[in-house]
Parts: sequence; structure tokens; C-alpha cells
Amino acid sequence: PAFGLFIFTIARDPLRIIILIAGAFFWLVSLLLSSLIWFIAVKASDPQDERLQKGLLIFGVMFSVLLQEAFRFLYYKLLRKAIEGLVALSEDGCSPISIQQMAYVAGVGFGLMSGAFSMINLLADALGPGTVGIHGDSQLYFLTSAFMTMVLIFLHTFWGILFFHGCEHRRWWEIAAVVIMHLTVSGLSFCNPLYVGSLVPSYLLMAGAAAWAYLLSGGSAQNLRRFLLCKC
Repeated sequence: PAFGLFIFTIARDPLRIIILIAGAFFWLVSLLLSSLIWFIAVKASDPQDERLQKGLLIFGVMFSVLLQEAFRFLYYKLLRKAIEGLVALSEDGCSPISIQQMAYVAGVGFGLMSGAFSMINLLADALGPGTVGIHGDSQLYFLTSAFMTMVLIFLHTFWGILFFHGCEHRRWWEIAAVVIMHLTVSGLSFCNPLYVGSLVPSYLLMAGAAAWAYLLSGGSAQNLRRFLLCKC
């Protein structure tokens, strides 16, 4: 899905490509910092204490989510300054890209890098040793992981639109909603290997976030109906 979003909506615009790559870099830096904190916490604790290690894992996931959203806010502030610079340099006093478009491209950048790392981890597990389901566990690990990666890519795209809109209009409850949704989806991963318990709620949240982002971007039910019916 990320490849399709990139090809059809971003690839032809150099400015959008730069914004996407910068967004992916911001997500990567947030992951690096959160991984460093988690690694230090694990090394400083007792590796034999399973309850403590599970608690540290939960802490690491939640801390990573909060750090990602903090870097999303920093990226918004950076892009806001960039728009002011683009307006000052333009001849007509208008920015060549709107904040809504920036929000979408930045969200795709976050989702693209998130999906890339999810797939890297998945491919690393596929190398073995062992066979999925050999001890009676679910054999749907790789399939459900692929679906979870897809939903995270789309969610990051929609979260980018919602988050930037909240920052732009000082609607802090929209920002809080994005953080809560992100924490919820990440927390649902602890339901595995009960994959239905994580996938179904995640896709329901994605549908809600998609509808919300569509409306905030100026969409309407009438426009959506005309699009689905292929009417001009």
C-alpha cells in the first residue's frame, strides 16, 4: 500500500518526495532513541525476572509511541517554518504546497518507514530456525503480520492528517485522540497470538480514522458517492 501511495500521489513532485524522506527520517530517529532507552533499561535489569522483562517491554512500546508523536509534533513545527520560507521566496506570495498536503505526505513518510521496519523484522523471523505452527501455534503469523503492517501504514497516514489539523487549529483534543489511538493499536499487539483480538479492532480504528481524516480534508459524503459511482 505504501508503494501505491508513493507512486500515485507523491513520486511526480520533488517537494513531496523531500517531505516524505524527512518524515521517514524523523520516525527513524524516534525509533532509535526509544530503542536506546529500552536497551539500557533491559541491560540494567534482571534478565531472569520474566515479569519485570514483560513490564519493560510494555514500557518500551508505550514510550516509543509517545516519542513518535513528539517527533511528529516537531516535524509539524519544522514544516510550518518551511511554509513561511516558501511563501517569502515565491513571487505570488503563495506556498507551492498546502499544510494539508504536507500532513498527508508526512504521514505517508512515517507509515512507510514504520512498515519497512515491520517487514524487516518479519523477514528476519522467516529465516528461521524453526517452522511456524510446528508446536500447534497458529500458522497465520506471517499473513496477519502483513495485514498489521498494512493497517499501520494507513493509520500513520491518517494520523498525520489529524495531528497536523489539530496543531493548525489548536484543537488539542484531536492530537490527544491520535495519541490514544496509537497507544491502543500498539497495545493490541499484546493480544497476539490471538490475532483476531488485534486485527479486527485495528481495522475498525483505521476505518474511523480514515473517515475522520477524509472529512477534515474537505471531503463529503456526496463527493465520496460520486467517486465510487465513477461520476465526474
